[in-house]
Amino acid sequence: MLEFRYDTQLLIEGENLDEDKINEWITNNLKGDCLLAVGDDELIKIHFHTNEPWELLKYASTLGEIFDIVVEDMDRQSRGLKG
Repeated sequence: MLEFRYDTQLLIEGENLDEDKINEWITNNLKGDCLLAVGDDELIKIHFHTNEPWELLKYASTLGEIFDIVVEDMDRQSRGLKG
């Protein structure tokens, strides 16, 4: 069993985005691992393993427009099922 079940990925498009501040907020406020938040001040790509992907989406939506959202169930994938 995985500690964090959902592989959550998305893009945020906005203004004055700061990948360091986004990384810090996620690290301090959400439970998960394998965090990547990279990009520039207008577009950030986020990858995060968590059990509560909706919390990441809720936060990201406060920063700008979110799109290309993918939430995959890694537990199902490990059992050979569609994620």
